[in-house]
Amino acid sequence: MGGRSSSQASIVKLDTGEDAMRFAGNLSLENNGGFASVRSRPSGSLGLDSGETIVLRVKGDGRRYTFNLYTPDRRTAFSYQMQFATTAGQWTEVKLPVDRFVAHSFGRRMPNMKLTPSQVQSIGILLGDKKPGPFEILIDSIMVQ
Repeated sequence: MGGRSSSQASIVKLDTGEDAMRFAGNLSLENNGGFASVRSRPSGSLGLDSGETIVLRVKGDGRRYTFNLYTPDRRTAFSYQMQFATTAGQWTEVKLPVDRFVAHSFGRRMPNMKLTPSQVQSIGILLGDKKPGPFEILIDSIMVQ
């Protein structure tokens, strides 16, 4: 959490009866804020390979989110990131090629750090557009192709 932003991740029922993850909250710029994130617990290798694509089915609010991949690297606030756009109120399929994720630490790009996909142990979603106010994204599925 950044500064005074607040957020919550929960499982919700869609109109279809299916479950989805809801990540929602309020972004605040107070106290050097402007971002909120959620991530899965490390669970050993997720089995990603170079050349694969992560495919999300999301319903957003028109904001740009970041999908994070985490490895066992011990650097603070370190992940491999790729941004994606959402369309307010519409389900969208988002394709994120694993080979195009870029290393970041504390919001700074680290271009010389190459991702080894087989080392990915955890994933996450980040909103860091520094635009104050409410946000919401529903994630119906996360697949690998």
